[in-house]
Amino acid sequence: MFKKLDKMLDRFEKLNEMVSDPNVIAKMDEWTAYSKELSDITETVEKYTEYKKTKKEIEDLETSISLEKDAEMKSFMENELQECKQKLEEISGELRILLLPKDPDDDKNVIMEIRAGAGGEEASLFAYELYRMYVKYAEKNRWKTEEIENNSTELGGVKEVVFSISGKSCFGKLKFESGVHRVQRVPETESQGRVHTSTATVAVLPEATDVEIKIEEKDLRVDTLRSSGAGGQHVNKTESCIRLTHIPTGIVVLCQDERSQTKNREKAMKVLKSRLYDFYQSQADKEYSENRRSQVGTGDRSERIRTYNFPQGRVTDHRIGLTLHSIDTFLMGDIEEMVEALKIADREAKLSAGFDEE
Repeated sequence: MFKKLDKMLDRFEKLNEMVSDPNVIAKMDEWTAYSKELSDITETVEKYTEYKKTKKEIEDLETSISLEKDAEMKSFMENELQECKQKLEEISGELRILLLPKDPDDDKNVIMEIRAGAGGEEASLFAYELYRMYVKYAEKNRWKTEEIENNSTELGGVKEVVFSISGKSCFGKLKFESGVHRVQRVPETESQGRVHTSTATVAVLPEATDVEIKIEEKDLRVDTLRSSGAGGQHVNKTESCIRLTHIPTGIVVLCQDERSQTKNREKAMKVLKSRLYDFYQSQADKEYSENRRSQVGTGDRSERIRTYNFPQGRVTDHRIGLTLHSIDTFLMGDIEEMVEALKIADREAKLSAGFDEE
């Protein structure tokens, strides 16, 4: 760990020189890259500097204690020594966390897809509630949401909804929401008072950039269709709906949210790029994922991750065994406690797995 930190400290000093160099400042792209790298390692370097300072204090105190003759002063310094050792241990733990490999996608915006699963109309209503929950959570974080596709039902549910979330670190916070969400409750149409179980599937994709995903025109089939479903006077009158098919992978994206064919194509391309990014990333990580057993699950969308039990008023995440007895506020976007618990569990799993110290 300390070899890494010493190298980082050297790099920090060099970067500080480079961002102040007039020749580098004149080359904006180069200066921006160095500034970002400097920003990325500053917190770790500051924490390491604090570690070295505390370690030096410990060494000085140990020397002073060995030479001290006055019993009262010696006792005072021994207490101070214990405090410094405890502080050093805490700093060491923080450094290990800071040195964990960062997920390069954490700062990205999100494309979220929610689909009703087993349970008919009740599953569609639950899918809508999950959609509302994430929109409310985004509002609490001052993130921007934009609906891309909404296949709604007559009773107010959704068979499928696709939307984007833009804001600071939103993928880093929401990535553990991928998977099967299960609801247990008595539907309003149930006359016998029996509890039904329904499911909805959530997919959280990092929004891909043009640099990361380039789509060749020859690999893309574009179809224009008439919009369908409840959506205003323009529905079924104009061919504004866009269907994109990526021929090599067979991935299909449909967008009919906007009246404009151009805007629908832009939104559909955004979703297609994110799905392709997720597809290729999954392919690349397949071997790694097979050998990895994370405490917070694989993130596979076929994995049941959470149960919302209305009769007991609880929400339980099966990956970390956390139960919250606040289902009403949870479904209104108060999910921060769960989000943080999942992030901590992931971090602890990575720490227990260890990392390369070279």
